[in-house]
Amino acid sequence: MEDKDFVQFVKRINDKTKIDLSQYKEAQMKRRLTTLRQKHGFESFSAYWDAINSDGGLMNEFLDRMTINVSEFWRNPSRWEAMERRFLPELLQGGGRIKLWSAACSTGEEPYTLAMIAAELGALDRTSILATDLDSMVLQKAAQGVYHERSIRDVPLAYMDKYLSKQDKEHYGVVDRLKKAITFKQQNLLNDKFDSDFHIIICRNVMIYFTEEAKHQLYHKFSKALRPGGLLFVGSTEQIFSPSQYGFESAETFFYRKNA
Repeated sequence: MEDKDFVQFVKRINDKTKIDLSQYKEAQMKRRLTTLRQKHGFESFSAYWDAINSDGGLMNEFLDRMTINVSEFWRNPSRWEAMERRFLPELLQGGGRIKLWSAACSTGEEPYTLAMIAAELGALDRTSILATDLDSMVLQKAAQGVYHERSIRDVPLAYMDKYLSKQDKEHYGVVDRLKKAITFKQQNLLNDKFDSDFHIIICRNVMIYFTEEAKHQLYHKFSKALRPGGLLFVGSTEQIFSPSQYGFESAETFFYRKNA
């Protein structure tokens, strides 16, 4: 039977925030939010809605819980090696500026990894990096650029010395030249319009939480946002079946190139 309490909650959230929870896999999202409301002692989503609608702290906690903020530097290192060894150098051969986008960037480890690679290739000054996320709180953390040592465990030692500085016993800070290369911006992937003419879009370990219809919509939007020959870099559990329907072809594992 349809859970009218949850359905009404989804509608109210969409009306207030323009976040459409119906485009997320319902079982996962409902389970996560049920745990959250029960933690605060609310017996229904209706009661929980009344509370978060009037309490900014509860609303921020809700937004943080419904987004998936798991990130680290060089996540799946072999894929970043492909970015450094092959894909960015290929793009840089064309001359001019390159335009990169880290979508659903969470706390910023991904765009900073990208900036490190661009700097190592001597191209940071001709690289534009946009980093977006739905959660304004994680974007604030990303802009600060300070990370616990567990987040940087896969950063190559040569990069550590150049681009990270020790803050205290357990934390490291990203150097200012990397921060200046990145623009952090709040964005709803499912609802907002995208910029265009990107050379590379990275969206990893996010689409697994969306419905098939929402993923289909996103792949089309990403394709339109890429320039011909541009690349979409997805997560290790997000292989695109029949990429040609979106104007893509497989370039390497988890990299898809837009047809020229």
